[in-house]
Amino acid sequence: MKYILASNSPRRKELLRLVIPDYTCIAADVEENCPDDLPVENRPEYLALKKAEFVFKDNSDGVVIGADTAVFLDGVMLGKPSGEADAERMLKTLSGRTHKVITGCAIVSKSGTVSFSTASEVTFYDLSDKEIKDYALTKEPLDKAGAYGIQGKGALLVREIKGDYFNIVGLPVAELKRQIDKINDDNGH
Repeated sequence: MKYILASNSPRRKELLRLVIPDYTCIAADVEENCPDDLPVENRPEYLALKKAEFVFKDNSDGVVIGADTAVFLDGVMLGKPSGEADAERMLKTLSGRTHKVITGCAIVSKSGTVSFSTASEVTFYDLSDKEIKDYALTKEPLDKAGAYGIQGKGALLVREIKGDYFNIVGLPVAELKRQIDKINDDNGH
């Protein structure tokens, strides 16, 4: 079976190796927009499916895996910051509070489509302005939803997590493996 990850994320590439040692990557060149009436917490799963379907169009002989991760605070989705000042603003908002990280996953193959979402909760310490500024200066937050990476220096901001750690990094590997195994079992592989 040929597996394809519809992403170029270094974190997702590394995590998928825990589930599938041999796969290829094809970035999904799609607009990351969603219908206005789609509830915000359903958007990561919608975008994961959009990415997987886009790559599947030209790779219908394989199994395509798409994923999208977003950070939510008080029902508002926090995307990637536009720059250091925006990263600092997001981190200040997250300081001392609990937020939700949702990763949507989609698996698209000839035998059908499966999609799911996994949610985890992350609580930050109360962060000083200096901590926020110092972290923003590392540039680590600039390409990450919610302006932090839990697998890097962002781990120093986190007081507590509830749920799947790997979901927060960007790919809920245990659930993904179960879904892939189920598809393979259903298809006699």
